[in-house]
Amino acid sequence: MISLKRVTFGYGDNRGGEIDNAVEQIDLEIRDGEYVAVMGRNSSGKTTLARCLNALIIPDEGEITIDGIAPEEYEDINAIRKKIGMVFQNPENQIVSTTVEREVAFGLENLGVPTDMMRQVVDGTLARFDLEKYRKHPPHLLSGGEKQRLALAAVMAMNPKYLVLDEPTAMLDPKSRRELLTLLKEIKEDNRRKKVADQITIIVITQFAEEALDADRLIVLEKGQIVYDDAPDIVFQNVEHLKEIGLEVPVEFEVGQMLVEQGYSIEPLKYFK
Repeated sequence: MISLKRVTFGYGDNRGGEIDNAVEQIDLEIRDGEYVAVMGRNSSGKTTLARCLNALIIPDEGEITIDGIAPEEYEDINAIRKKIGMVFQNPENQIVSTTVEREVAFGLENLGVPTDMMRQVVDGTLARFDLEKYRKHPPHLLSGGEKQRLALAAVMAMNPKYLVLDEPTAMLDPKSRRELLTLLKEIKEDNRRKKVADQITIIVITQFAEEALDADRLIVLEKGQIVYDDAPDIVFQNVEHLKEIGLEVPVEFEVGQMLVEQGYSIEPLKYFK
């Protein structure tokens, strides 16, 4: 389980000015096997929160624990990063190898996985993420969507317990975006066939409302604080407030709100299914 207690982190202006807190006094628990979406407009604290989770950022105040481990010593941080795989908005920020297969193998080598097992994992991962035909290709020759699939594949090959994706579709065209979301749905479906202890916890940072609909839980941030934390079909009923804080709302909820205002009694998501 991931636990945050009164977590605060701020960025200074490097000139001795006032610190602007990106996240402030956040209390949060994410249970094993959950699929959680985190939404918020730019500068709401989404990325800062994501980076706190895998100890890229250490909070100024409060406590974060990952399965009871707090990022206090180097060994603790290393243990946390073995548990949490992270996919960034721009895949070029995390791709380091000269070929696709070497990129998938890179993390496994660092974990000391035996060669025979590594080959099996690499082969299976390339097939799962539809990258086998690019095995010997340099990553920089791939399309944007293929690069993001490779970044996700390389993380998944290491079998993380937690998967954090920081706006993974923001730089993709519509086709590549759909392909990546399909892969995430497949990971979610795989989870359902496993015991909770073996499931991957998925945390997706996004600005796109439709990407949050598949989540078990939707957290909305505004000015570094949690303003909603509930099932997506409950959160999206707050149409007017979500728009006020700069977020889009799925069209079915907007139409549902209009019908409610005209005197109809409906549950928007169920109504349109």
